[in-house]
Amino acid sequence: MRNPDTTRALWQIHFCVLLWGFTAILGKLITLPALPLVWWRMLIVVVALALLPKVWRGLRAMPARSRWAYAGIGALVALHWLTFYGAIKLANASVAATCIAFATPMTALIEPLLTRQKFQPRDLLLGLASLPGIWLVVGGVPAGMHAGIVAGVASAALVALFGTLNKRMVDGGDPLTVTALELGAGTLMLTLLAPLMPLLVPAFAGPLLVLPSTTDALWLVLLALACTLLPFALCLVALRHLSAFTAQLSVNLEPVYAIVLAAVLFNEQQELSPRFYLGVAIILGVVFAQGLLAGRRQPAHVEQVGVSESHHLAD
Repeated sequence: MRNPDTTRALWQIHFCVLLWGFTAILGKLITLPALPLVWWRMLIVVVALALLPKVWRGLRAMPARSRWAYAGIGALVALHWLTFYGAIKLANASVAATCIAFATPMTALIEPLLTRQKFQPRDLLLGLASLPGIWLVVGGVPAGMHAGIVAGVASAALVALFGTLNKRMVDGGDPLTVTALELGAGTLMLTLLAPLMPLLVPAFAGPLLVLPSTTDALWLVLLALACTLLPFALCLVALRHLSAFTAQLSVNLEPVYAIVLAAVLFNEQQELSPRFYLGVAIILGVVFAQGLLAGRRQPAHVEQVGVSESHHLAD
């Protein structure tokens, strides 16, 4: 008979995944361009975390070298969110969520290069197995959405990169402090990048210091608090009673939730052909196969939950 704590934890982790699935939906609802959307989301989370004395104590205790390292990772996190919401604006929520699923096979290929772990041939085979799915996804969306696919794949590559770097610093500090530091550095980086964005990627550009409309402000607060900080805290509790393997397989459902929500709320299935959904099925099959083959591993630092749309939990 299943332990009641484990059952409760499974419900908690699935609720977290559902909230993360709503990040793509809220990205669609918010009318701001990608840059101010991400900037406001990060700023709200940082301000909320700055109210916690524990965060400041952790920051003072952290070595300067670790602070700089996490700040650099935070810049990658900001670029990840920028390209993720850019993909939503250039295509739609379903396309962006599907592209983020590429992060799992990408991580399997990138991680050995950065951590000096032994490369697993099966990971290359899984990466190759996802290629037909990618081909079907690209062929299953209108040509006008192809730029969104490019942005989404870039976002997935950034997830694989900063997720791997976070794993290398698994014991570098308190998770809430690390999240505050990374998102604070990301906010600063986007502030410095804003004047150049109209020249670099005009589609993402937008003014930072203009207050959002009342509706956008409401969605932004929900995005920052209900879809970032709340699932972060809840996941910390749930992971006490779940293996990293079980949690990772549950979290891999996030693109499924996002695509279903997008179909129900926005009728996005009318914009996409059956080829797209067949490609999604192949890609998600590869993602779940990778999780099953990886087996039960030790959990990585849970701050990755707070800063990634794909939320890698397994080391």
